[in-house]
Amino acid sequence: MKVTYLHTMVRVKDLEKSMAFYKLLGLEETRRIDNENGRFSLVFLAPPGQPECPVELTYNWDGDDALPSDSRHFGHLAYAVEDIYAMCQHLQDNGVVINRPPRDGRMAFVRSPDNISIELLQAGEAKAPAEPWASMENTGHW
Repeated sequence: MKVTYLHTMVRVKDLEKSMAFYKLLGLEETRRIDNENGRFSLVFLAPPGQPECPVELTYNWDGDDALPSDSRHFGHLAYAVEDIYAMCQHLQDNGVVINRPPRDGRMAFVRSPDNISIELLQAGEAKAPAEPWASMENTGHW
């Protein structure tokens, strides 16, 4: 029996704000479905060259009272990055809180505008510990 990965879906409160966050990570919109009758939008974003690995942002036009205030129970999305220090600096420069800094040169965590934990992993070998990351404290939880 064959199983094929399709996507990971997360509900979002503010579609434009969430799309801007995922685009900061380098994801690109690959497909969009705007359903007038159901009053929702599905936006699929994926890393360049990996359209088979999308995250689906589900946005209900009339709001979504069922959306939890903290999506910690979800777990996390994980992305490998070429330079974890450069990515964390880019995110921080754009107002994203680095919840778990890459002190080890290998792993960091941030949160999306909808509290989805995002794990960033250094592609290949870990980078040598470097400041300001090596001595930076955790902020909040991830």
